[in-house]
Amino acid sequence: MESTNAVPALAALAQEHRLDVFRLLVQAGLEGLPPSQIAERLKIAPPTLSFHLAQLRHAGLLQVRRDGRSLIYTVNYEAMNGLMEFLTDNCCGGDGSCRVPVCEPRSATLVRRRAARPARPS
Repeated sequence: MESTNAVPALAALAQEHRLDVFRLLVQAGLEGLPPSQIAERLKIAPPTLSFHLAQLRHAGLLQVRRDGRSLIYTVNYEAMNGLMEFLTDNCCGGDGSCRVPVCEPRSATLVRRRAARPARPS
C-alpha cells in the first residue's frame, strides 16, 4: 500500500462512529452485516450510518454485496492487511524480523457450526 491509499483509509477511521462500524464489521467476519443491524447494534441513525458506510467504502476499507434485497457490508481484509503492513513497514529498523499478523477471516457461519456440535458420548 502506498501513502496515497493509506491517508484516506486512516482519515476514514479517524472518526468515532466509523471506527466503531469498522471494528463491528471485523468481528462479523466474512458474513458481514446489513446496515439495519449495524445501526441497531451501534445505535446510529440510519442516515448518519449511510454517510459513514460510504466514507469507509470510498476509502477502500469496506465492500458491499447484494443478498436478495439486502445490502451486506464486509471489511475489505486485503485493504486492512495492506494498511497494517504499511504502518509497520519500518518496524524494527526495517530488518524484517517483525511480522505483522495477517487477518484471514473464516466465515462466522463455519465457526458457529463447529462450536454448536455436541460432544459425542464415550
